[in-house]
Amino acid sequence: MKYRIKIAPGVDKRISAHIEFLARVSKVAAQKLAGTLIQDIYSLEELPLRNPAYNNSADPPEKYRYLVSNNKYRIVYQVAEHTVYIYDIQDCRQSGENNLVD
Repeated sequence: MKYRIKIAPGVDKRISAHIEFLARVSKVAAQKLAGTLIQDIYSLEELPLRNPAYNNSADPPEKYRYLVSNNKYRIVYQVAEHTVYIYDIQDCRQSGENNLVD
C-alpha cells in the first residue's frame, strides 16, 4: 500500500534555504541535495514506519519519525492512517534552536 505524502507549510521554504545555502559553495552539490531530499521524502510512500522514532521532551514518544538524507539532513515526519506528514527538514550539524519540530 502506498502512503500519501503531505508537506507542512514552511517545509518547502526550509528545503529552499538549505539548497540556496549550499549553492553558494557548489551549484552541483545543491542540485544533488535537492534531488536526494525529494527522492527520500517520496521514498516514504512505501514503509514509512521503517525509520526510528524522533523523540523529544515536548511530544509523546514515537509521535514523530525521522529519515536521514544525504548523511546530513533529518526529515521529520508523522504517519497517520495512510498519510505521511512531513513537518521539518533539519540540518543535523546545527543546534536545534531553529527546528520547526522541537
